[in-house]
Amino acid sequence: MTRAAAAIVSLAVSVAFIVATSACDQGGEGTSNAHYGDCPVSGHYGEFRLSPETAGALTVRTTLPAPGWWNGDTPDSIKSGYEYCMAANIAYRSGLDRVKVENAPFPDVVSGRTKDFDLALAQITITPERSKVAEFSPPYLSSTLGVLIRDGEKIDEGNIRDVRIGVAEGTTGEKFVEKRLRPTKPVIPFANDPAMVTALEEGRIDAVVHDTTILLAYPQKRESRVRLVGQYRTDQGYGALYPKGSPDKDELDRIIRQLIDDGTLTKLSAVYLGAAFGQDPAKIPYFTVDGSS
Repeated sequence: MTRAAAAIVSLAVSVAFIVATSACDQGGEGTSNAHYGDCPVSGHYGEFRLSPETAGALTVRTTLPAPGWWNGDTPDSIKSGYEYCMAANIAYRSGLDRVKVENAPFPDVVSGRTKDFDLALAQITITPERSKVAEFSPPYLSSTLGVLIRDGEKIDEGNIRDVRIGVAEGTTGEKFVEKRLRPTKPVIPFANDPAMVTALEEGRIDAVVHDTTILLAYPQKRESRVRLVGQYRTDQGYGALYPKGSPDKDELDRIIRQLIDDGTLTKLSAVYLGAAFGQDPAKIPYFTVDGSS
């Protein structure tokens, strides 16, 4: 079972914890003129020390929209979500009173070309190629690649190579489809997830291969017009991305390990991703690349 699946199993307990904590609770010592939307924070305010890009703020880059992860369509409207509240807890424990959210296309986020941010949280899979141009935290969530199709269609591991597959541009899903699945029809990249799912609904593509933890939200939101039929194991995980040579890498790594070890991220996953998932990802069938079970 993945860490995400375990989080969902403990949803009831975790929700009770968050409700008891409340969004106003600062959870530890110190100040508070802090503004973190609706996020509960915990730990000790100012326990860690960073050299932030913006004084008094944690500058976090992401790619919107990302429901469940960042709840809101624009940086100014974000008030909750797994990664936003993860950033809020990092800011709080670093003695920073706000999270400055910056929206950017995913390929730009992982390119290593820009350095004017503290970290990026955008469901970024840690890969050797990306590690050449950026730094990564310890993995904070396991990832698999899900297969989303229109409801009523019959696409499985045996025939998926023969259909039109949509992928998110610049992601590990795109590379997986091109290099491992090797479909007979051209792979179609999309700049954002909603556009990709809309193309699936409208029949411009036949399947989407993308992170399971992202695709799980869509069968609920789209009134069952789409469904998840399978997933591929990747043995990879999501990590926070830092600019290459970041002076704060070691300190940020310590904070993220603390958030993992003290159960904060498990609780955030249950509350924000559990509601978006709507089903246990561990029960989605696993596909193999060669089509054999």
